Amino acid sequence: MAKYITKQRKMLMDFFQKHPDEQLSAARIAEELGMEKISLSAIYRNLAALEEDGKLQRISKRDSHEIYYRYKACEECRDSLHLSCQKCGKTFHLNEKGADKIISALSDIEGFSLDKTETVLYGVCGKCREDDN
Repeated sequence: MAKYITKQRKMLMDFFQKHPDEQLSAARIAEELGMEKISLSAIYRNLAALEEDGKLQRISKRDSHEIYYRYKACEECRDSLHLSCQKCGKTFHLNEKGADKIISALSDIEGFSLDKTETVLYGVCGKCREDDN
């Protein structure tokens, strides 16, 4: 049975499609969309449904009680390993060659098969490191 796509869910999906490389909290989404368009309770309800449908990844960050969501249904994210900067919050796609090296090393050394679609590696991006110097 097909799920009915509400106006609010469509609005939320459109928002995530415009922000594919970001980890967003419900509060930030509500702020960006404006409370008159979609209530915070509707945002939470739709985030849970979209996560259940496999369109969003739920993320907990170190030193934060807030939950973040990343859109993973866009074409360029489907088979990518992600890198997330702990300073600026931007998420990057690791190039295929780099991802393959990491995946191969994990397989060879640990016998571990990594699921790229669910993996985010945290660190500090090159731009933020430059800004610190």
